Amino acid sequence: MTEEKIKEILLITQEECAEIIQAISKSFRFGVHTVYNGVSNKEHLEEEIGDFLCMLDLLIDNGIVSENSIVSAKERKLNKLHTWSSVFKK
Repeated sequence: MTEEKIKEILLITQEECAEIIQAISKSFRFGVHTVYNGVSNKEHLEEEIGDFLCMLDLLIDNGIVSENSIVSAKERKLNKLHTWSSVFKK
């Protein structure tokens, strides 16, 4: 794979991450279920996450990142959240 292709995949992934951040910010500011131009903030966030997941697949498929490493990092994060966050507490 060329450096140019790697850069393009990374750049588009970066843009998708920024769009997720923006969608989350709008959900905080206006509410998750608020509708703007016929689309709720929830639907917009889902769309942006889907775009990111597409890029994640491209990162993995092109060997830029390792799926096994990502899964391991995900498991470590879940363990940290169980310990330090109220996300899983009822």
